[in-house]
Amino acid sequence: MGKFVITRGPSGVFYFNLKAGNGETILTSEHYSTKDKCLEGVASVKRNAAIDRQYADWTAKDGRLYFVLKGGNQEVIGTSEMYENSSGREKGKASVKANAPDAVIEEA
Repeated sequence: MGKFVITRGPSGVFYFNLKAGNGETILTSEHYSTKDKCLEGVASVKRNAAIDRQYADWTAKDGRLYFVLKGGNQEVIGTSEMYENSSGREKGKASVKANAPDAVIEEA
């Protein structure tokens, strides 16, 4: 089972990582000014994870592949890790879809 780990960074901002059952980070959030806004981001990931059109495929300058998950307002709510090929990226999306809806929330 996956989990959202909420962390408060050294500058005071909050962010979360969605981790798969094996502990691997599969999605990292944007930064939020408050914990409540961070929790709203978690809720948005849970709502949007199963919707294919909310994912966008991107390529980094070094050629590695990644994806972003967007909320209903089309703002980016999470960014994946980097992948060497499109097969890995698709597996990453499938992992977000499988883990996010029922993931528990923990604080680091």
